[in-house]
Amino acid sequence: MSIISTAEISKKYVMGSEIIMALKSISINIDKGEYVAFMGPSGSGKSTLMNIIGCLDTPTDGTYILNENNVSDFTENELAEIRNKEIGFVFQTFNLLPRASAMENVALPLIYAGYNLSDRKEMALQSLADVGLKDRANHKPNELSGGQRQRVAIARALANNPSIILADEPTGNLDSKTSYDIMNLFQELHDKGNTVIMVTHEEGIAKYSHRIIRLTDGLIESDTANKHVRITGITA
Repeated sequence: MSIISTAEISKKYVMGSEIIMALKSISINIDKGEYVAFMGPSGSGKSTLMNIIGCLDTPTDGTYILNENNVSDFTENELAEIRNKEIGFVFQTFNLLPRASAMENVALPLIYAGYNLSDRKEMALQSLADVGLKDRANHKPNELSGGQRQRVAIARALANNPSIILADEPTGNLDSKTSYDIMNLFQELHDKGNTVIMVTHEEGIAKYSHRIIRLTDGLIESDTANKHVRITGITA
């Protein structure tokens, strides 16, 4: 069953007298439980596609169905609501509040979801436990390593039990060993049934996914199954 379905979506930006077509007639289907990587050079459209799939933006033309909701023409408030319910974001720069503890950072989306303080704490602690960081719940970001900060960001993405985990260059600020650790965590999440979509420009990182969609100049260049899924830094 498709959790994401786009039909000929395009995205046009007008900059002065210039019109930039960031996406041109993109049609993709992603099923629940898939692990997909979007790849492409700078300017290929992968970030624009991620923003639309993540309900951070809407297409200029075409249709986007997310979990049976046609979100193509949603208002900003409607997009914000469905983002909070359906999507967990993991960013390259972690996007953690520096003065808040790990638990408080993880609980942040739960505030917008309307959970009370007691439930937020319980859910945040469980989410931190799921990424192996329950014992760091009261630590602030500057008291954590880069890998631990990214794990907190992943715990925050998981806290609201979203349909989709959307990761934008999740290892971009990490060393090789820590990158492997984080990608192994994503594999564990996928093994538990989560739908994972990752944006990356790194071939080695993309090979952890089970399907690779390559974009060039706003078009899909290829959409192929990854027959050699990478596990713990080696090819399986």
